[in-house]
Amino acid sequence: MPETPPHTQKRIDDLFDRLNDLSWHQIGYPTNQCFDYSPLYPLLQHSANNVGDPFHDSLYRVNTHAFEREVITTFANLMRHSPDETWGYVTSGGTEGNMYGLYIAREMFPEAVVYFSQDTHYSVRKNLRVLNYRNIMIRSLDNGEVDYDDLRETIRINRHLPVVVMANIGTTMKGAVDNLDKIRDIFDELAISSSYIHADAALSGMILPFVDDPQPYGFDAGIDSIAISGHKMIGSPLPSGVVLTKSDYVGRVARSIEYVGAMDTTLSGSRNAITPLMLWYAFEQHGLEGFRGIVHETLDVAQYAVDKFNENGIPAWRNKNSITVVFPRPADTVVNKWQMAPYENFAHIITVPNVTRDKIDAAVADCVANPRTTT
Repeated sequence: MPETPPHTQKRIDDLFDRLNDLSWHQIGYPTNQCFDYSPLYPLLQHSANNVGDPFHDSLYRVNTHAFEREVITTFANLMRHSPDETWGYVTSGGTEGNMYGLYIAREMFPEAVVYFSQDTHYSVRKNLRVLNYRNIMIRSLDNGEVDYDDLRETIRINRHLPVVVMANIGTTMKGAVDNLDKIRDIFDELAISSSYIHADAALSGMILPFVDDPQPYGFDAGIDSIAISGHKMIGSPLPSGVVLTKSDYVGRVARSIEYVGAMDTTLSGSRNAITPLMLWYAFEQHGLEGFRGIVHETLDVAQYAVDKFNENGIPAWRNKNSITVVFPRPADTVVNKWQMAPYENFAHIITVPNVTRDKIDAAVADCVANPRTTT
């Protein structure tokens, strides 16, 4: 291989330094940067491709399907569903996972109305447009949960149609968890016979399985599919996620593709073969008890952040079992410096493992010194 030209190497080195600084000051978005996948680096010399269904053989055998299946089994257990009755795959991230859940729902109930709250991730509306799926937005409560009264009344008006609910298991801005028991009670109250619940658990899907008193979140709580991100709590240099659904549902979208000798059940054709390895390696490295410890520490740091803000006269709060800390929006210079996530009059930080108490101290000090001024 030819040597890297000096000017090219300088650009790479400059980018490395820039990303190091920016990563240190990133506390507003849920991307855990505490990871080391260096043992996997030698595998990057291969053009591995996880084309097709991970549970079926493919003629293209330079893949990591076996590791992907192990990842799906691990997540099936975390989501309280029998691995033998669970199908899934490693996605490019939460948007693809949510698209897949809605895709399955549309194939099962093409005449349905999809209900989602104001606090649902912005990509869901895009997914619904792509799927050309009828939908209605529902109000949210102040803490970010769906407004159950509005949901009940809106479903009642359309009760002659099948119901698909896009439930948030940790909203983007406030970390709120929609109450699945209340949603299913609405179905029972209105005698809804055809329903489907997809859960967006991008961040909290790797939190709730490890806490002592979780809100309902898994298949045992009545969901039909769920999307969880891999680069958020687990951490990865590449965006990734998993989508899980019930094995019986997948046959509605499957078809055989002769030239790759694989079943076409996923949204994408060629799929990343490295991200399944990274998720597998993370579970091998930490184990479930290791992740339990990581989750508890991040929750402790989140409470530390709430207390630190409040001690300095800045009202801050978080939802139960959430590492998303919400507070009044500071000056734009602070938002930009710390890459906080702003929305209207508030902002948040998310205490993934690389967000330390020292960083919180520094960020709070900046918020105190630079309050937002409105005109």
